[in-house]
Amino acid sequence: MIDFKTYFELLNLYSDYAMVCDSNEWEKWPEFFVDDASYKLQPRENFEDGLPLCLLALESKAMIKDRVYGVKETLYHDPYYQRHIVGTPRVLSVESNEHGEIINSEANYTVIRTKFDGESTILSVGYYRDLIIRTAEGLKFRSRLCVYDSEMIANSIIYPI
Repeated sequence: MIDFKTYFELLNLYSDYAMVCDSNEWEKWPEFFVDDASYKLQPRENFEDGLPLCLLALESKAMIKDRVYGVKETLYHDPYYQRHIVGTPRVLSVESNEHGEIINSEANYTVIRTKFDGESTILSVGYYRDLIIRTAEGLKFRSRLCVYDSEMIANSIIYPI
């Protein structure tokens, strides 16, 4: 598997990702990904049935940056806070290739949304399925798949899960 130092870096990757999303530091969000990364939101039923349909599918860091631009500059929505509660990541496997180690991990998550004039509600519950690689800047997501449990989702998911 992986050594303690690498696992500690993995823990930091997960917690830093959540904190950036929760503090609305959108310009930092793409920096968690390599250039050819993917980020997807997919219902659990589709994932388990092997169906490709996703609510959101971003296929590169450039698309992720475009999403940030959309969130900050073009999308009109009722603003809200969000809070990620992320479980301890579980390492499923570690593979090596010519580029180094690829960590396959997953962690449960809950995202709570609080509208400025309302109460807190659960926005999304599910788990992350991630492929993570080491770069010169540290661990980065090669892919992040957010598998959400409920087919009933908010009418708009604006911010990253």
